[in-house]
Amino acid sequence: MKHHQEGPFDTSQDPPTFVGSPDVEVFRSYLRQHKSFDLKEKVMSEHEAVARFVSDGDYIGFELYGTVRCPMSIAREIVRQRKKHLKVLGQGILEVDLLLAAGLVDYMDITYVGYEVYGVSPILRRAVEQGKVRTADWSNGAIAWRLKAAAMGVPFIPIRSMLGSEMLKTNGAVAMTDPYTGLEVVLLPALVLDVGIIHVHRADPYGNAQIDGIQGFAAELARASKKLIISAEEIVDPEEIRKYPERTIIPYFLVDAVVHAPFGSHPGEMAYMYERDEPHLKMYLQKIRTEEGAQEYLEEYVYSTANHEEYIEKVGGWDRMKVLSKLAVKR
Repeated sequence: MKHHQEGPFDTSQDPPTFVGSPDVEVFRSYLRQHKSFDLKEKVMSEHEAVARFVSDGDYIGFELYGTVRCPMSIAREIVRQRKKHLKVLGQGILEVDLLLAAGLVDYMDITYVGYEVYGVSPILRRAVEQGKVRTADWSNGAIAWRLKAAAMGVPFIPIRSMLGSEMLKTNGAVAMTDPYTGLEVVLLPALVLDVGIIHVHRADPYGNAQIDGIQGFAAELARASKKLIISAEEIVDPEEIRKYPERTIIPYFLVDAVVHAPFGSHPGEMAYMYERDEPHLKMYLQKIRTEEGAQEYLEEYVYSTANHEEYIEKVGGWDRMKVLSKLAVKR
């Protein structure tokens, strides 16, 4: 594979291969056939959403980083249903780690899986060292821009990030000289997901979704996904959404499932609503230092709970959630 082209891109070369085709015409054709502008309610449980829209071997993606606005109730359900041979857009932390610990992931387009001040993920480290998962490295910006390319309907997007790094030797991106200015640029392939999964503050039953605070790349991921599952802290009347239409980051016609998941990011946090559960997170981090401990965590907090409601009871119930809400208000 050639990683640098002098002048315009040499179309005589075989194009690099990626997990997830950058063929946006195929993607757009899929959307035309499967997406509908009809207003219909899409509210369902985590179990139904995952059973209907996530299949073995799918390329799935989560939105945002760290412990912020993680779609944890959906991630735990994917683990319960043991969806296998997944390919994952690895920009998360908590949700991605659960899938890795459960042995469900074969491949990751990865930026970073770590816990900020607590360090990188031992689960990911073990999986890579043991050869259980293949990875391709990208910068955070590169992943977001790849999603933007798919959302725009273009097969690639030029950027100036990652130049001079080792990433281009493994991830398939191509450096070239811009024919207009002579600048060195990197061509990023569009990134199309089989399933996108996003946790939001509120949504109406049709799927119109709003996010408070940092919005990350929710708009791009939603528009780069063949199927889209939204979990929401609140399900509100459509009139509430219409009061502030400029806040609607995700329109209904992109959405396939709407899941009501109060405290759905736990043990992560939700801007303006609740703080992350620091004691639970520290306990989890202690457990996952070993493979045996990670399996014990999964058994106690995922496999032994039938759904999100049982998980909430397991971690302290609604009284504990109220404490986390008060902490967020104080900040």
